[in-house]
Amino acid sequence: MPSKKRCQFQSETPCNSAALRIVGQCPHCRADFCGAHRLPEHHNCNNLEDCRQQAFERNKAKLESERTVASKMATA
Repeated sequence: MPSKKRCQFQSETPCNSAALRIVGQCPHCRADFCGAHRLPEHHNCNNLEDCRQQAFERNKAKLESERTVASKMATA
């Protein structure tokens, strides 16, 4: 019987908790984590800055595509 996957959080004292099956894998670094470390911010994900930059670029493009240009009204 294979052993249970353990949380891959690395620090001065490694986490020994079991990794979550469905939501425990980080989509950015593909490592497995427990409930306490599953979020990229909580396990100091190496790819977090790239993820943030990609989200920023997507938001920027979306906002620019939705920009409306108001016509100037002539005052009499």
